[in-house]
Amino acid sequence: MVQNVAAFFRELEPEDFYLLSGIEQGMRFSEWVQREQLPKYSSLTAEEVTYRLDRCMKHELLERKTIQYEGYQLTFEGYDALALRSFAERETVDGVGAPLGVGKESDVYEAMSFQPLALKYHREGITNFREVTREREYTADHNHVSWLYTARKAAEAEYDALETLYPDVSVPRPVDQNRHAIVMEKLDGGELSRVRLESEQVVGVLDLVLEELTAAYHAGFVHADLSEYNVFIDESGVTIFDWPQAVPTDHDNAGELLARDLTNIYRYFRRKYPSETPESANIEALSDAIASNDLESIRSYCSS
Repeated sequence: MVQNVAAFFRELEPEDFYLLSGIEQGMRFSEWVQREQLPKYSSLTAEEVTYRLDRCMKHELLERKTIQYEGYQLTFEGYDALALRSFAERETVDGVGAPLGVGKESDVYEAMSFQPLALKYHREGITNFREVTREREYTADHNHVSWLYTARKAAEAEYDALETLYPDVSVPRPVDQNRHAIVMEKLDGGELSRVRLESEQVVGVLDLVLEELTAAYHAGFVHADLSEYNVFIDESGVTIFDWPQAVPTDHDNAGELLARDLTNIYRYFRRKYPSETPESANIEALSDAIASNDLESIRSYCSS
């Protein structure tokens, strides 16, 4: 599990960041940056590089590998530190608190700022690099990409979707983005997968989810990875989050991906609330209703 760099972030000095930034620059050209190249990339003397390498290795911000040469690359902690420094310099984030959620593709922490926010670090590519680069739209045109590139592109894709959708669609309010990290509104309430709805709430919540998918479609996006794990429920309604795989509605596979989203959410409701959820749904007709913004037809599917 990746450690929270906030615990030692204030111990880091400007020269540590010069080294980290230099290695980040070098990783644009090589997976492992040669030791001899570090003074050039970081604008530090060879002696200063040696000292900074020891400090950064101690905090696990770097990884070293000896192949035909001694090479270094950033760890996720190192990349986290660079993003967090940018947020601090912009006064977006004053500090980082407790984890809000940890998964294989992202870690989310409470961010201390002028109001409660969430700091999301994307982790795509470090453990499932081949799968991500094969499936994600933002890596499709690149034959040679690193986990660093993949995670950054995931954050950029999600932030772009949030900026487009908010506030017309109930998604987290986007605040800032740097490298592989996003600062956004902290969600209240509970994840759909963890909440037990009352019988009289089931149809209404399903209807709200479908209405948000409809609004997103007409704002230009299909979620493309919808499940009970990325829908939040609170007293004001539902919020749909986790948008890095979103595709534009003019994408060749947009219709297929919308149908998959609808199938996933219907199967979940049928599995957890079999008595309250319609026995079957015509996914093709429901997709057409969403595309035509036919909310009455959508509500009829929920309650039929």
